[in-house]
Amino acid sequence: MNNTAGTPGTAVRPPGRGTAPLSPEHENAMRFYGPEIARDPVPLYEEMRRRFGPVAPILLDGDIPAWFVLGYRELHHVTGRPEWFARDCRRWNLWDHVHDSWPLLPYVMWTPSVMFTEGAEHQRRAGAISDALDATDRADLHALCRRVSDRLIDRFAGDGEVDLVSQYAHQIPAAVVARMYGLPEPEVPGMVRDILLSLDVTADAARAHQRVQERMRRIVGERRAHPRDDVPSRLLLHPAGLTDEEVVIDLLVIMSAAQAPTGNWIGNTLRLMLLDDDFSLTLQGGRSSAGEALNEVLWKNTPTQNFIGRWAVQTCELGGRRINRGDLLVLGLAAANCDPRLNTGDLGIHGTNRAQMSFGHGEHGCPFPAPEAAEVIARTAVETLLDRLPDVRMAVRPEQLRWRPSVWMRGLFELPARFSPITG
Repeated sequence: MNNTAGTPGTAVRPPGRGTAPLSPEHENAMRFYGPEIARDPVPLYEEMRRRFGPVAPILLDGDIPAWFVLGYRELHHVTGRPEWFARDCRRWNLWDHVHDSWPLLPYVMWTPSVMFTEGAEHQRRAGAISDALDATDRADLHALCRRVSDRLIDRFAGDGEVDLVSQYAHQIPAAVVARMYGLPEPEVPGMVRDILLSLDVTADAARAHQRVQERMRRIVGERRAHPRDDVPSRLLLHPAGLTDEEVVIDLLVIMSAAQAPTGNWIGNTLRLMLLDDDFSLTLQGGRSSAGEALNEVLWKNTPTQNFIGRWAVQTCELGGRRINRGDLLVLGLAAANCDPRLNTGDLGIHGTNRAQMSFGHGEHGCPFPAPEAAEVIARTAVETLLDRLPDVRMAVRPEQLRWRPSVWMRGLFELPARFSPITG
Protein backbone atom coordinates (compact mmCIF):
# COMPACT_ATOMS: atom_id res chain seq x y z
CA MET A 1 0.00 0.00 0.00
CA ASN A 2 2.76 2.39 -0.75
CA ASN A 3 1.39 5.77 -1.61
CA THR A 4 3.22 8.74 -3.06
CA ALA A 5 0.66 11.34 -2.17
CA GLY A 6 1.58 13.97 0.37
CA THR A 7 0.92 12.89 3.92
CA PRO A 8 -1.42 14.97 6.08
CA GLY A 9 -0.44 17.07 9.05
CA THR A 10 1.73 20.11 9.54
CA ALA A 11 4.03 20.33 6.52
CA VAL A 12 7.53 21.71 6.98
CA ARG A 13 9.96 22.85 4.28
CA PRO A 14 12.69 25.47 3.98
CA PRO A 15 12.03 28.27 1.47
CA GLY A 16 13.60 27.77 -1.95
CA ARG A 17 14.06 30.02 -4.91
CA GLY A 18 17.20 28.97 -6.81
CA THR A 19 17.84 26.76 -9.81
CA ALA A 20 18.91 23.23 -8.96
CA PRO A 21 22.54 22.55 -9.92
CA LEU A 22 23.30 19.59 -12.16
CA SER A 23 26.13 17.18 -11.50
CA PRO A 24 28.09 15.95 -14.54
CA GLU A 25 26.11 12.69 -14.43
CA HIS A 26 22.81 14.55 -14.57
CA GLU A 27 23.72 16.62 -17.62
CA ASN A 28 22.52 13.74 -19.81
CA ALA A 29 19.77 12.58 -17.46
CA MET A 30 16.34 11.54 -18.73
CA ARG A 31 13.34 13.69 -17.91
CA PHE A 32 11.03 11.77 -15.60
CA TYR A 33 7.79 13.58 -16.34
CA GLY A 34 5.35 14.34 -19.13
CA PRO A 35 2.35 12.57 -20.70
CA GLU A 36 4.41 10.34 -22.98
CA ILE A 37 6.20 8.77 -20.05
CA ALA A 38 3.01 8.24 -18.09
CA ARG A 39 1.20 6.65 -21.05
CA ASP A 40 3.56 3.69 -21.39
CA PRO A 41 6.40 3.59 -18.85
CA VAL A 42 7.83 0.17 -19.76
CA PRO A 43 9.83 1.38 -22.80
CA LEU A 44 11.19 4.18 -20.61
CA TYR A 45 12.43 1.70 -18.01
CA GLU A 46 14.05 -0.43 -20.72
CA GLU A 47 15.80 2.59 -22.25
CA MET A 48 17.02 3.81 -18.85
CA ARG A 49 18.35 0.36 -18.01
CA ARG A 50 20.15 0.18 -21.35
CA ARG A 51 21.73 3.62 -21.00
CA PHE A 52 22.50 3.79 -17.29
CA GLY A 53 22.20 0.35 -15.70
CA PRO A 54 20.35 -0.31 -12.42
CA VAL A 55 20.60 3.28 -11.07
CA ALA A 56 19.80 6.14 -13.44
CA PRO A 57 20.16 9.92 -13.19
CA ILE A 58 16.77 11.55 -13.77
CA LEU A 59 15.24 15.02 -13.81
CA LEU A 60 11.94 15.39 -11.98
CA ASP A 61 9.33 17.95 -12.98
CA GLY A 62 11.06 21.33 -13.19
CA ASP A 63 14.36 19.57 -14.02
CA ILE A 64 15.12 18.76 -10.37
CA PRO A 65 17.89 16.09 -10.29
CA ALA A 66 17.35 12.78 -8.51
CA TRP A 67 18.37 9.13 -8.80
CA PHE A 68 16.04 6.44 -10.09
CA VAL A 69 16.63 2.99 -8.61
CA LEU A 70 15.32 0.49 -11.16
CA GLY A 71 17.38 -2.62 -10.42
CA TYR A 72 15.68 -5.21 -8.22
CA ARG A 73 18.85 -5.99 -6.27
CA GLU A 74 19.69 -2.31 -5.81
CA LEU A 75 16.15 -1.45 -4.72
CA HIS A 76 16.18 -4.27 -2.22
CA HIS A 77 19.46 -2.91 -0.87
CA VAL A 78 18.21 0.68 -0.57
CA THR A 79 14.97 -0.25 1.18
CA GLY A 80 16.73 -2.68 3.49
CA ARG A 81 19.44 -0.25 4.69
CA PRO A 82 17.75 2.65 6.52
CA GLU A 83 21.07 3.62 8.08
CA TRP A 84 22.29 4.51 4.56
CA PHE A 85 19.07 5.54 2.82
CA ALA A 86 16.59 7.16 5.19
CA ARG A 87 13.05 8.55 5.04
CA ASP A 88 13.40 11.94 6.73
CA CYS A 89 13.11 14.34 3.79
CA ARG A 90 14.73 17.18 5.74
CA ARG A 91 18.06 15.65 4.70
CA TRP A 92 17.51 16.71 1.09
CA ASN A 93 20.44 18.74 -0.27
CA LEU A 94 18.28 20.63 -2.80
CA TRP A 95 15.72 22.28 -0.54
CA ASP A 96 17.16 25.71 -1.32
CA HIS A 97 16.52 25.12 -5.03
CA VAL A 98 12.86 24.10 -4.91
CA HIS A 99 10.14 26.66 -5.56
CA ASP A 100 7.01 26.87 -3.45
CA SER A 101 4.98 26.11 -6.58
CA TRP A 102 6.89 22.92 -7.45
CA PRO A 103 4.24 20.29 -8.39
CA LEU A 104 5.94 17.50 -6.43
CA LEU A 105 6.25 19.50 -3.21
CA PRO A 106 3.41 17.58 -1.47
CA TYR A 107 5.37 14.36 -2.06
CA VAL A 108 8.46 15.51 -0.20
CA MET A 109 7.32 17.89 2.53
CA TRP A 110 7.97 16.61 6.02
CA THR A 111 4.95 15.96 8.22
CA PRO A 112 4.77 14.44 11.73
CA SER A 113 3.29 11.19 10.40
CA VAL A 114 4.63 7.65 10.54
CA MET A 115 5.79 8.08 6.92
CA PHE A 116 8.78 10.24 7.87
CA THR A 117 9.75 8.75 11.23
CA GLU A 118 12.94 6.73 11.65
CA GLY A 119 14.56 4.32 14.07
CA ALA A 120 12.87 3.75 17.43
CA GLU A 121 10.21 6.36 16.73
CA HIS A 122 9.25 4.62 13.51
CA GLN A 123 9.11 1.26 15.29
CA ARG A 124 6.80 2.78 17.90
CA ARG A 125 4.38 4.27 15.38
CA ALA A 126 4.49 1.49 12.75
CA GLY A 127 4.25 -1.19 15.45
CA ALA A 128 1.04 0.34 16.77
CA ILE A 129 -0.45 0.46 13.27
CA SER A 130 0.51 -3.17 12.61
CA ASP A 131 -1.06 -4.34 15.87
CA ALA A 132 -4.23 -2.31 15.29
CA LEU A 133 -4.70 -3.79 11.81
CA ASP A 134 -3.66 -7.29 12.84
CA ALA A 135 -6.41 -7.40 15.48
CA THR A 136 -9.03 -7.29 12.71
CA ASP A 137 -10.43 -10.78 12.28
CA ARG A 138 -9.68 -12.06 8.76
CA ALA A 139 -13.05 -13.76 8.39
CA ASP A 140 -14.83 -10.58 9.50
CA LEU A 141 -12.77 -8.55 7.02
CA HIS A 142 -13.67 -10.88 4.17
CA ALA A 143 -17.35 -10.73 5.10
CA LEU A 144 -17.18 -6.92 5.25
CA CYS A 145 -15.53 -6.74 1.81
CA ARG A 146 -18.19 -9.06 0.40
CA ARG A 147 -20.99 -6.89 1.80
CA VAL A 148 -19.44 -3.72 0.40
CA SER A 149 -18.88 -5.31 -3.02
CA ASP A 150 -22.41 -6.74 -3.12
CA ARG A 151 -24.00 -3.40 -2.23
CA LEU A 152 -22.06 -1.63 -4.97
CA ILE A 153 -23.06 -4.25 -7.55
CA ASP A 154 -26.68 -3.98 -6.42
CA ARG A 155 -26.64 -0.32 -7.48
CA PHE A 156 -25.87 -1.07 -11.13
CA ALA A 157 -26.84 -4.76 -11.54
CA GLY A 158 -30.07 -3.86 -13.32
CA ASP A 159 -28.44 -1.38 -15.71
CA GLY A 160 -26.47 -3.81 -17.85
CA GLU A 161 -23.53 -1.40 -17.97
CA VAL A 162 -21.05 0.09 -15.52
CA ASP A 163 -17.76 1.93 -15.21
CA LEU A 164 -15.82 -0.62 -13.19
CA VAL A 165 -13.30 2.00 -12.04
CA SER A 166 -15.43 4.84 -10.68
CA GLN A 167 -18.52 2.83 -9.72
CA TYR A 168 -16.74 -0.20 -8.31
CA ALA A 169 -12.96 -0.55 -7.92
CA HIS A 170 -12.30 2.88 -6.41
CA GLN A 171 -15.35 2.79 -4.16
CA ILE A 172 -14.44 -0.39 -2.30
CA PRO A 173 -11.22 0.39 -0.36
CA ALA A 174 -12.52 3.64 1.12
CA ALA A 175 -15.83 2.06 2.12
CA VAL A 176 -14.09 -0.91 3.78
CA VAL A 177 -11.59 1.23 5.69
CA ALA A 178 -14.34 3.64 6.79
CA ARG A 179 -16.15 0.71 8.37
CA MET A 180 -12.93 -0.60 9.93
CA TYR A 181 -12.68 2.84 11.54
CA GLY A 182 -16.16 2.39 13.02
CA LEU A 183 -17.74 5.22 11.07
CA PRO A 184 -21.55 5.22 11.47
CA GLU A 185 -23.25 3.66 8.45
CA PRO A 186 -25.08 6.85 7.33
CA GLU A 187 -21.74 8.73 7.21
CA VAL A 188 -19.87 6.20 5.08
CA PRO A 189 -21.05 7.45 1.63
CA GLY A 190 -20.03 11.04 2.44
CA MET A 191 -16.68 9.87 3.75
CA VAL A 192 -16.04 7.82 0.62
CA ARG A 193 -16.87 10.80 -1.62
CA ASP A 194 -14.52 13.08 0.32
CA ILE A 195 -11.68 10.55 0.28
CA LEU A 196 -11.93 10.18 -3.50
CA LEU A 197 -12.15 13.96 -3.95
CA SER A 198 -9.18 14.60 -1.66
CA LEU A 199 -6.95 12.35 -3.76
CA ASP A 200 -7.94 14.02 -7.05
CA VAL A 201 -6.49 17.17 -8.62
CA THR A 202 -9.65 19.29 -8.63
CA ALA A 203 -10.34 22.56 -6.84
CA ASP A 204 -12.44 20.65 -4.29
CA ALA A 205 -9.55 18.43 -3.17
CA ALA A 206 -8.31 20.67 -0.34
CA ARG A 207 -11.80 21.16 1.11
CA ALA A 208 -12.51 17.44 0.88
CA HIS A 209 -9.24 16.64 2.64
CA GLN A 210 -10.16 19.08 5.40
CA ARG A 211 -13.51 17.37 5.88
CA VAL A 212 -11.82 13.94 6.08
CA GLN A 213 -9.35 15.29 8.64
CA GLU A 214 -12.16 16.78 10.71
CA ARG A 215 -13.97 13.43 10.70
CA MET A 216 -10.81 11.70 11.89
CA ARG A 217 -10.42 14.20 14.73
CA ARG A 218 -14.02 13.69 15.76
CA ILE A 219 -13.67 9.90 15.69
CA VAL A 220 -10.47 10.05 17.75
CA GLY A 221 -12.12 12.32 20.32
CA GLU A 222 -15.12 9.98 20.59
CA ARG A 223 -12.95 6.86 20.86
CA ARG A 224 -10.74 8.44 23.50
CA ALA A 225 -13.87 8.88 25.64
CA HIS A 226 -15.64 5.67 24.61
CA PRO A 227 -13.34 3.00 23.07
CA ARG A 228 -14.75 0.34 20.74
CA ASP A 229 -13.40 -2.65 18.87
CA ASP A 230 -12.09 -0.69 15.88
CA VAL A 231 -8.80 0.58 14.47
CA PRO A 232 -8.89 4.09 16.04
CA SER A 233 -9.60 2.66 19.51
CA ARG A 234 -6.79 0.11 19.22
CA LEU A 235 -4.32 2.85 18.27
CA LEU A 236 -5.41 5.02 21.19
CA LEU A 237 -5.17 2.13 23.67
CA HIS A 238 -1.88 0.78 22.33
CA PRO A 239 1.07 0.58 24.78
CA ALA A 240 3.02 2.84 22.40
CA GLY A 241 1.14 5.74 23.97
CA LEU A 242 0.23 7.60 20.79
CA THR A 243 -1.12 11.13 21.16
CA ASP A 244 -4.48 12.04 19.68
CA GLU A 245 -2.78 14.06 16.93
CA GLU A 246 -0.47 11.15 16.06
CA VAL A 247 -3.50 8.86 15.76
CA VAL A 248 -5.37 11.38 13.57
CA ILE A 249 -2.41 11.74 11.21
CA ASP A 250 -1.70 8.02 11.00
CA LEU A 251 -5.37 7.18 10.40
CA LEU A 252 -5.23 9.54 7.42
CA VAL A 253 -2.02 7.88 6.21
CA ILE A 254 -3.62 4.42 6.40
CA MET A 255 -6.67 5.65 4.52
CA SER A 256 -4.76 7.39 1.72
CA ALA A 257 -2.25 4.54 1.42
CA ALA A 258 -5.07 2.01 1.07
CA GLN A 259 -7.33 3.92 -1.30
CA ALA A 260 -5.56 4.64 -4.59
CA PRO A 261 -3.21 1.62 -4.69
CA THR A 262 -5.91 -0.92 -3.80
CA GLY A 263 -8.50 0.69 -6.05
CA ASN A 264 -6.08 0.67 -8.98
CA TRP A 265 -5.05 -2.90 -8.14
CA ILE A 266 -8.68 -3.98 -8.50
CA GLY A 267 -9.16 -1.91 -11.66
CA ASN A 268 -5.96 -3.14 -13.32
CA THR A 269 -6.89 -6.75 -12.59
CA LEU A 270 -10.38 -6.33 -14.02
CA ARG A 271 -8.91 -4.67 -17.12
CA LEU A 272 -6.59 -7.61 -17.70
CA MET A 273 -9.39 -10.04 -17.04
CA LEU A 274 -11.58 -8.41 -19.69
CA LEU A 275 -8.76 -7.74 -22.15
CA ASP A 276 -6.86 -11.02 -22.14
CA ASP A 277 -8.93 -14.06 -23.11
CA ASP A 278 -6.51 -16.52 -21.50
CA PHE A 279 -6.43 -14.49 -18.29
CA SER A 280 -10.22 -14.28 -18.22
CA LEU A 281 -10.65 -17.99 -18.85
CA THR A 282 -8.11 -18.76 -16.13
CA LEU A 283 -10.07 -16.72 -13.61
CA GLN A 284 -13.56 -17.78 -14.62
CA GLY A 285 -12.57 -21.38 -15.23
CA GLY A 286 -11.06 -21.75 -11.80
CA ARG A 287 -7.66 -22.91 -13.04
CA SER A 288 -5.96 -20.40 -10.77
CA SER A 289 -7.22 -18.35 -7.87
CA ALA A 290 -8.01 -14.67 -8.00
CA GLY A 291 -5.16 -14.25 -5.52
CA GLU A 292 -2.68 -15.61 -8.08
CA ALA A 293 -4.14 -13.34 -10.75
CA LEU A 294 -3.83 -10.31 -8.51
CA ASN A 295 -0.22 -11.22 -7.80
CA GLU A 296 0.49 -11.40 -11.51
CA VAL A 297 -0.86 -7.86 -11.89
CA LEU A 298 1.49 -6.68 -9.14
CA TRP A 299 4.41 -8.04 -11.11
CA LYS A 300 3.35 -6.79 -14.53
CA ASN A 301 1.23 -3.65 -13.93
CA THR A 302 1.60 -2.67 -10.30
CA PRO A 303 -0.58 0.23 -9.09
CA THR A 304 2.25 2.07 -7.31
CA GLN A 305 4.79 2.43 -10.10
CA ASN A 306 7.32 4.67 -8.38
CA PHE A 307 7.77 6.11 -4.92
CA ILE A 308 9.47 9.19 -3.49
CA GLY A 309 11.66 8.14 -1.83
CA ARG A 310 14.79 7.87 0.25
CA TRP A 311 17.55 10.37 1.03
CA ALA A 312 21.20 9.36 1.26
CA VAL A 313 22.48 9.62 4.82
CA GLN A 314 26.08 9.77 3.59
CA THR A 315 27.99 9.71 0.32
CA CYS A 316 28.14 6.20 -1.09
CA GLU A 317 28.13 4.12 -4.28
CA LEU A 318 25.05 2.40 -5.62
CA GLY A 319 24.81 0.52 -8.90
CA GLY A 320 28.08 2.05 -10.07
CA ARG A 321 26.87 5.61 -9.34
CA ARG A 322 28.23 8.06 -6.79
CA ILE A 323 25.35 9.11 -4.54
CA ASN A 324 26.07 12.25 -2.54
CA ARG A 325 24.88 12.87 0.98
CA GLY A 326 21.36 14.29 0.89
CA ASP A 327 20.59 13.11 -2.67
CA LEU A 328 17.00 12.07 -3.39
CA LEU A 329 16.38 8.51 -4.58
CA VAL A 330 13.16 7.57 -6.36
CA LEU A 331 12.19 3.93 -5.86
CA GLY A 332 11.30 2.28 -9.18
CA LEU A 333 8.96 -0.45 -7.91
CA ALA A 334 7.51 -1.36 -11.31
CA ALA A 335 10.91 -1.17 -13.02
CA ALA A 336 12.44 -3.50 -10.40
CA ASN A 337 9.61 -5.99 -10.89
CA CYS A 338 10.52 -6.26 -14.60
CA ASP A 339 14.29 -6.40 -14.06
CA PRO A 340 15.54 -8.90 -16.69
CA ARG A 341 17.92 -10.34 -14.09
CA LEU A 342 14.81 -11.88 -12.48
CA ASN A 343 13.89 -13.81 -15.64
CA THR A 344 14.02 -17.50 -14.75
CA GLY A 345 12.26 -18.76 -17.86
CA ASP A 346 9.28 -19.95 -15.80
CA LEU A 347 6.23 -18.42 -17.50
CA GLY A 348 4.00 -19.13 -14.49
CA ILE A 349 6.24 -17.61 -11.86
CA HIS A 350 4.33 -14.33 -11.69
CA GLY A 351 1.23 -16.08 -10.44
CA THR A 352 2.88 -17.67 -7.39
CA ASN A 353 6.11 -15.79 -6.61
CA ARG A 354 5.37 -13.03 -4.09
CA ALA A 355 8.83 -11.48 -4.04
CA GLN A 356 7.68 -8.48 -6.10
CA MET A 357 8.50 -5.04 -4.70
CA SER A 358 5.00 -3.56 -5.02
CA PHE A 359 4.61 -3.19 -1.25
CA GLY A 360 8.16 -2.02 -0.71
CA HIS A 361 10.64 -3.70 1.58
CA GLY A 362 12.34 -3.13 4.91
CA GLU A 363 11.17 -1.06 7.84
CA HIS A 364 9.40 1.43 5.59
CA GLY A 365 7.69 -1.16 3.46
CA CYS A 366 3.96 -1.62 3.97
CA PRO A 367 3.65 -2.79 7.59
CA PHE A 368 2.21 -6.23 8.19
CA PRO A 369 -0.66 -7.02 7.82
CA ALA A 370 -1.51 -4.13 5.45
CA PRO A 371 -0.55 -6.05 2.27
CA GLU A 372 -2.63 -9.01 3.46
CA ALA A 373 -5.63 -6.75 4.15
CA ALA A 374 -5.25 -5.08 0.75
CA GLU A 375 -5.23 -8.49 -0.92
CA VAL A 376 -8.38 -9.56 0.94
CA ILE A 377 -10.12 -6.39 -0.26
CA ALA A 378 -8.93 -6.76 -3.87
CA ARG A 379 -9.48 -10.52 -4.12
CA THR A 380 -12.98 -10.30 -2.68
CA ALA A 381 -13.86 -7.48 -5.09
CA VAL A 382 -12.75 -9.53 -8.12
CA GLU A 383 -14.37 -12.77 -6.94
CA THR A 384 -17.66 -11.06 -6.07
CA LEU A 385 -17.90 -9.41 -9.48
CA LEU A 386 -17.24 -12.73 -11.22
CA ASP A 387 -19.85 -14.46 -9.07
CA ARG A 388 -22.52 -11.83 -9.62
CA LEU A 389 -21.83 -10.84 -13.26
CA PRO A 390 -20.26 -13.88 -14.96
CA ASP A 391 -20.70 -12.50 -18.50
CA VAL A 392 -19.19 -9.06 -17.83
CA ARG A 393 -17.25 -7.78 -20.84
CA MET A 394 -15.45 -4.63 -21.95
CA ALA A 395 -17.71 -2.05 -23.61
CA VAL A 396 -15.01 -0.20 -25.58
CA ARG A 397 -12.00 -1.14 -27.68
CA PRO A 398 -8.84 -1.68 -25.60
CA GLU A 399 -7.05 1.24 -27.29
CA GLN A 400 -9.81 3.58 -26.09
CA LEU A 401 -8.94 3.03 -22.44
CA ARG A 402 -7.08 6.00 -20.94
CA TRP A 403 -4.40 5.72 -18.27
CA ARG A 404 -4.13 8.50 -15.72
CA PRO A 405 -1.19 10.81 -16.61
CA SER A 406 1.09 9.93 -13.71
CA VAL A 407 4.51 8.32 -13.43
CA TRP A 408 3.71 7.50 -9.80
CA MET A 409 0.41 5.61 -9.89
CA ARG A 410 -0.80 3.26 -12.62
CA GLY A 411 -4.55 3.30 -13.06
CA LEU A 412 -7.33 3.91 -15.56
CA PHE A 413 -9.68 6.86 -15.81
CA GLU A 414 -12.51 4.45 -16.55
CA LEU A 415 -13.24 0.85 -17.50
CA PRO A 416 -16.64 0.70 -19.25
CA ALA A 417 -18.24 -2.75 -19.19
CA ARG A 418 -21.49 -4.46 -20.17
CA PHE A 419 -23.28 -7.50 -18.80
CA SER A 420 -26.69 -9.13 -18.73
CA PRO A 421 -28.91 -7.04 -16.44
CA ILE A 422 -30.05 -8.67 -13.21
CA THR A 423 -33.62 -7.91 -12.22
CA GLY A 424 -35.56 -8.85 -9.15
